[in-house]
Amino acid sequence: MPEVAPIVDPGTTADAPSAPGRRRRGRTTLLIATAAVLGLVAGTCAGYLVQADREPTRLPSLSQPVVAQAKGPGPEPLSAAQDHRVKTNGDLRKLLISRPKGTKALDWAPEQDGWLDLGAYADSLTHADREFRDLVAAEFRRAAGVSWSVGSTGSTQVRLVQYRQEETLGAPERASRWDVDGARAYGVPGASDGMAYLFDAERKPGYLPFYKALATASRGDIAMEIWIFDSKPIPKQKIMDLAKRQLERL
Repeated sequence: MPEVAPIVDPGTTADAPSAPGRRRRGRTTLLIATAAVLGLVAGTCAGYLVQADREPTRLPSLSQPVVAQAKGPGPEPLSAAQDHRVKTNGDLRKLLISRPKGTKALDWAPEQDGWLDLGAYADSLTHADREFRDLVAAEFRRAAGVSWSVGSTGSTQVRLVQYRQEETLGAPERASRWDVDGARAYGVPGASDGMAYLFDAERKPGYLPFYKALATASRGDIAMEIWIFDSKPIPKQKIMDLAKRQLERL
């Protein structure tokens, strides 16, 4: 019966003698590698010894030279034309347009001496309690206004409301908060968010028609609002002219 031949590595043969004249390389290779490692270690030690004998390199100072302040008066403060806050941090009432000649001041106007505090301004709006909370959240700072009447049924209110704008952009947000559903809208030149609105008449039995127009815009930290009320239609040009004149003063 045939037998299975054992598996033998082809490079070697069991019981085969070494070939004549063949030298063993393992010992020589090990000696060379050991010598290389010792040489590397010796070189590293020598480098450390040389570096230790040298004087330490002085590092540059971290402090900078003191620059002497220039003599003479400091720079002139910016004018109101150059710095918007120079104008708006002053008397806010001076930025309001003047009451037209031939008109009368409104006895029931909420402003006192041209100023509206937070409570007075909120009370002049619909849903006063909610408006008060919203104004506080919007960082209300102060408000100024001027109002007048024309004839027996017409009246106008102009208000400038300033916000602190430390955590939120109160002025542009409040300028666009009005309920203008159904109104005819027109852009007002002079402000990127300037808008004018004409509302349809509100009619109730036994009362004259009630017309209103609104103009809004913001400039920096100030929100502008202008209201016109009358018993007859309000021309578009009337509200637009008032808005343009008021924006020119901001």
